[in-house]
Amino acid sequence: MKTQVKWRDGASFVGETESGHALVMDGPPDFGGNNTGPRPMELLLTGLGGCTAFDVVMMLQKSRQDIQDCVVDIDATRADAEPKVFTQIHIQFTVYGKDLSDKQVARAVELSASKYCSASIMLGKTAEITHDYEIVEGPAPKTAMSL
Repeated sequence: MKTQVKWRDGASFVGETESGHALVMDGPPDFGGNNTGPRPMELLLTGLGGCTAFDVVMMLQKSRQDIQDCVVDIDATRADAEPKVFTQIHIQFTVYGKDLSDKQVARAVELSASKYCSASIMLGKTAEITHDYEIVEGPAPKTAMSL
């Protein structure tokens, strides 16, 4: 896997992935940025969310669960001193569907955390990672963040 990051100006960088996707990363104005993109550490947490959500959705689909949506909320704390690594990360899954099995959802979350999600396992070397889940009957409500 490869990626390239190129400096634009100030605290702004463009990253391009091996799969051909590009994104802008930027810092806050007080660090010379223009706030035109997410911070790199935000992307790290977003990648963690995507990695673990992918696992959970795939496992539930393979176990023939009628999953209709999965929302992952992540709350993280960083160290006060440099390097400001993540020290605590809490991952909250809200899984929407019809007649979802609590046992299957719990198993999918646990297997993602302990075996499949590379991002979670890697970040777990410096951070205490906790998980929780909620099962909601039916589809997820539409929100401003719904894509």
